[in-house]
Amino acid sequence: MFAWLFHRISGLFLIFLFGIKIFSGFFLFTKDKKPDWALLLHRQPIVDLLILILFSFHVFYGIKTILYDLGIRREKILFWASTLLGGIVSILLIAIYFRVT
Repeated sequence: MFAWLFHRISGLFLIFLFGIKIFSGFFLFTKDKKPDWALLLHRQPIVDLLILILFSFHVFYGIKTILYDLGIRREKILFWASTLLGGIVSILLIAIYFRVT
């Protein structure tokens, strides 16, 4: 139940966070004079980290849901495997993010 609920809520948050990135990026690339609020909002590392973490867990919980719908009924194993893989991928993406920035 947790994975199902987290998958739905993380999807809504991802839509919101990607909307922020697209909206602020629009103002940064179309104006000659760049607004300070758009520059500040677009370069927030917390938004980038939230996108990375939510995206990785959203992907693996989505795969878990698809596998469960296809008939694999080991829900506890699927849950812990998707949670473990989501955590590992999140840690790797965060490490790459901090090395690049």
